[in-house]
Amino acid sequence: MSGASPPPADSLASPALAASDVARGIGRLFARNDIWCLSEVPLKNGRRADLMGIDAKGLVVIVEIKVARADLLGDAKWPDYLDFCDRFYWGLPPALDRAPLESEAYRPETCGVIVADGYDAEILRPAAFAPLAAARRKTLVEQLARMAMRRHMALIDPLATALDAAH
Repeated sequence: MSGASPPPADSLASPALAASDVARGIGRLFARNDIWCLSEVPLKNGRRADLMGIDAKGLVVIVEIKVARADLLGDAKWPDYLDFCDRFYWGLPPALDRAPLESEAYRPETCGVIVADGYDAEILRPAAFAPLAAARRKTLVEQLARMAMRRHMALIDPLATALDAAH
């Protein structure tokens, strides 16, 4: 073992922990801007939004968090999120190379970029506004509200969640 080289620095950090740090920083940025979000939101198309929120005007925002270059380059299904939000952002840690997000494959004219750590975040490129149909937005906002209430209730009374699952 003494002759083994140490693992690369980026492999020492837990990807899940790094993603949660990025999510926390973005959540703080959003809170300051009156955007309230939930993490790990399942969508009707089978995808799961890392962060999904609603701004003060009732617009839906999705953030896809990537903490590793391979994950960023290997995600070909991310456009599936665009049908479920008015604005779409990539959320990245500061050290991750953002150059791929400038290529046409990542639609820089559409997708915003947020850089975040566990304490704060900054929007480097605003997301374009691509309005959802009013009926879809209404449905999504209602689903997010019910999910938030269910999660809140689970925190204050876990038995209520068990009762909900029984139905």
